[in-house]
Amino acid sequence: MRQRFILVLTAPALIVAVAFALRIGFAWQQQLHIAHRALSTIPFLFEPGNIAYSIVTGHGFGSPLRDPTGPTAWTTPVYPFLLAGVFRLFGAYTFPAFVAAVALNITCSALTCLPVFYVGKKLGGLGAGAGAAWLWALFPNAIILPFASISDAALSALLAATILWTTIKLSDSPSGIRAACAYGLLWGFTLMTNATLLALLPFLLVWLAPSNARRGGARRDKPPAIPGINAVAIAAIALLCCVPWTIRNYREFHTFVPLRSVFGLQLWLGNNDRAPGQTPGRLHPIDNAAERALYESQGEIAYMHQKMQEGLDFIRSHPLRTARSIAGRIAGTWTAETSTGAMPHPIRDFLRGPGFWPGYVLAWNLVIPIAALAGLIALLRRRNGYAFPVAVFPLILPVTYYFTLFQPRYRQPVDPVLMILASYLLWSGGDRSPKFEFQQTHTEL
Repeated sequence: MRQRFILVLTAPALIVAVAFALRIGFAWQQQLHIAHRALSTIPFLFEPGNIAYSIVTGHGFGSPLRDPTGPTAWTTPVYPFLLAGVFRLFGAYTFPAFVAAVALNITCSALTCLPVFYVGKKLGGLGAGAGAAWLWALFPNAIILPFASISDAALSALLAATILWTTIKLSDSPSGIRAACAYGLLWGFTLMTNATLLALLPFLLVWLAPSNARRGGARRDKPPAIPGINAVAIAAIALLCCVPWTIRNYREFHTFVPLRSVFGLQLWLGNNDRAPGQTPGRLHPIDNAAERALYESQGEIAYMHQKMQEGLDFIRSHPLRTARSIAGRIAGTWTAETSTGAMPHPIRDFLRGPGFWPGYVLAWNLVIPIAALAGLIALLRRRNGYAFPVAVFPLILPVTYYFTLFQPRYRQPVDPVLMILASYLLWSGGDRSPKFEFQQTHTEL
């Protein structure tokens, strides 16, 4: 009986079903208290929704600020085109379109349980895998954001977790050119969804090529899982997937824009005389009429170049203030409390005005990063062969946000890895081997 209960509790299908139920339940409860007319419009009045509307109205990939401003490279194309498909099927700015967009986000978020489960299982056994998947299913940020943010956050989290899973699977056995090509295509689709994840690609490829020769306990005469030529093929395929988009950008703007154009604005929003901390505040051109007029008069590329220069000038002339802003963004990144936004001083703000739901969400966002850090330390101390690819997600991916600006949704691609590390800490115990006794009950997908 005990074994049967454990088998049920560690079944990935059950965890995914619970994750779906929690996210659907939260979305249902929230929509009861918000006018459907508002939900039909307001969530789409940001860059992805504006670009999607431009696509379905025949004006192409452009106009990120609601006004008809022409072509844009503000974001990579996958998610705006998905939203454009939603608009074509359910109508632009309609409540059914909002429901469909939220359903897409919920599906991506719930399915993230699967790669989280298998990576956790590989690191620490079945208990660690199931624990990580349950943590993701119950994680408040992952429940809130699919409803609260019509953005690529949920899809990016699914892709990031899948990349980590496939990276580890490729490292376990010699893989041919076909597997390398599939991995490269996954990377190409990911970069066309969230360009920020490009920061991880060189680290994972460097680890993959000689991984079996380095991993503790591996046979020294065993060939690398990804030979050097295959690693080159992966990088080439991933970058070739971006070439059509880069060519399109060059034709539209007559300058080299490989993925996105928006970095200069992000740098300035976090580093200027009026910067309110780690959020854009009212300086973003989507809300600020003066900035929007400047964007329209100069054009996207010139505007972004100007903002880049202004941001760099501010950083050079205000080093202490910049350092304080970076510290605030680091705090906000690791206390990404989504019910009220990221908080640079989370404990002080909580003590001033606690409430059950904000306090509950904040508790998760304080405990999980600490547990994940302890799990990463344990992983490194035990010389786990998979420590490096797991570590690069929390150590490398958020660095850009420390210097620019932070929104709670930006951390979603890192959050699945935090669940894996926290679960590893709980289930691996004090010895080097997984403690759960039913390690081989479920087969990997």
